[in-house]
Amino acid sequence: MSMKEDLERALEDAKAAFARVKDKIELANEKANWLGKKGPLAAIMANMRNLTAEERKEVGQVSNITKQGISDAYDAKLKELNDKEINARIEQEKIDITMPGYTFKKGTIHPLMQTIEDMEDLFIGQGYEIAEGPEIETDTYCFEKLNLPKGHPARDMQDTFYIDAERLLRSQTSPVQARTMELKEGKPIKIICPGKVYRRDADDATHSHQFMQMEGLVLGKNITMADLKGALLSIARKMFGEEREIRLRPSYFPFTEPSVEVDVSCARCGGKGCPTCKGTGWIEVLGAGMVNNRVLEMSGYDPKEIQGFAFGVGVERVAMLKYGIDDIRNFYTNDIRFLDEFKEER
Repeated sequence: MSMKEDLERALEDAKAAFARVKDKIELANEKANWLGKKGPLAAIMANMRNLTAEERKEVGQVSNITKQGISDAYDAKLKELNDKEINARIEQEKIDITMPGYTFKKGTIHPLMQTIEDMEDLFIGQGYEIAEGPEIETDTYCFEKLNLPKGHPARDMQDTFYIDAERLLRSQTSPVQARTMELKEGKPIKIICPGKVYRRDADDATHSHQFMQMEGLVLGKNITMADLKGALLSIARKMFGEEREIRLRPSYFPFTEPSVEVDVSCARCGGKGCPTCKGTGWIEVLGAGMVNNRVLEMSGYDPKEIQGFAFGVGVERVAMLKYGIDDIRNFYTNDIRFLDEFKEER
């Protein structure tokens, strides 16, 4: 058999070999076998040195045709395998447009955020601004600017998390008030300060080491306890119903003088007495008072010209009373069943 016939036979054998392969790995191996340096084609071409010049020319032409034919057969088989893969993927990933679509569960606002938004809407409508501040505070703003110098016994009521001797996680949002007073440099103020606060309380049904607080501060000329009472009554009626009344009881806070604890008439019994209000007809909800003259002076205000009031309310406390929640931990456990109960509250 001549070399020309050997080459023609090699081309047919290569095509047949490519036709039998079933995946790309086999195909790559076959290509290496036929076109590699140790393949049948190379072995045939090794004998060209024994041919005459005329024969080498003719065999060279046939050799080129054979190599191109093997390459074309390889490319055709590769395309076939690629098309097969694509078709298989299309078949596997196709979408049945007759099937019903996915149902996305509609979420709801968290009850704490709803409570904050309700109170913000109330006070913004009364001309208040929202003020914010850092959660990592200095001892100066968290205590000393609020008439709580180092060693003051009232600091024990707000035992919190210290980072170092001068920095701590704020135990109240009152530092925002102190910062705002410094910034305003003796000018009137009307703000609310919502945000997270931290205290070293053991977690139980009514206490948490982290909770939400909203404080308010109003400073100006001729601000009196009557103005404070009006603000407190508006909170009670906004959050617990228009029929609610409030009661002010004398109390003590270092940053206000005089200071009061604020009770709201029980919404469940209408003030007659029930287990919710422990038979008194009243429920304690927040603390408030007229800003202490010492606090005003430390922030650059003249108490003879500017007076004001401040109040602080626990957001969880309000939400628990408003929605009838008996365990503060429910707010933080991320239980969808609990949150689903508030879908109709917006």
